[in-house]
Amino acid sequence: MSIKLGDNAPNFQADSTAGNIDFYEYLGNSWGILFSHPADYTPVCTTELGFTSKLKPEFDKRNTKVIALSVDGVEDHQNWIKDINETQNTEVQFPIIADKDRKVSELYDFIHPNASLTATVRSLLIIDPDKKVRLIITYPASTGRNFNEILRVLDSLQLVDSYKIATPANWIDGDDVIVPPSVTTEDARNIFPKGVQEVKPYLRYTPQPNK
Repeated sequence: MSIKLGDNAPNFQADSTAGNIDFYEYLGNSWGILFSHPADYTPVCTTELGFTSKLKPEFDKRNTKVIALSVDGVEDHQNWIKDINETQNTEVQFPIIADKDRKVSELYDFIHPNASLTATVRSLLIIDPDKKVRLIITYPASTGRNFNEILRVLDSLQLVDSYKIATPANWIDGDDVIVPPSVTTEDARNIFPKGVQEVKPYLRYTPQPNK
């Protein structure tokens, strides 16, 4: 199964470090981040999970729940968390799914045979409150994820859902945004009272509406 942007994120039930989890029930009405790890006790994953744990206040501000996955068992996960907490100076509070039978990994296409026949690739999905997949990023096992970019995309997606805008390259929260082509310049001047800068008929900027 290949999951694409706009697809419904498949529901599943699985054991985790927080007990048995129903994915949809866990997310509730929140945004969600599901990210996979090749195996427990791997160095890159240890830094990622530690950094994610430290970002909990940022995810909370964005109404976002995080859940990780690795193909090892719950006992290994629990012991690994002790290492993460110790080495990364944090306290992991989000669940890590135990996927020894690889059912969730196969459901979400986290195993790429050209990379490894058994271990998951380093994939991450952002899922909105309607359970739609809004972002898919896949990294090689050797490269840690940039979680500042994940927060940036979350900010963009949530802003786009609230206003008729798009965000330009390298946009961060507070920067000017783009008026999409579907909105005429005349309508844009009514919709965005802070003003519209027309660089080209198809390239128009306006200050971020909620700032």
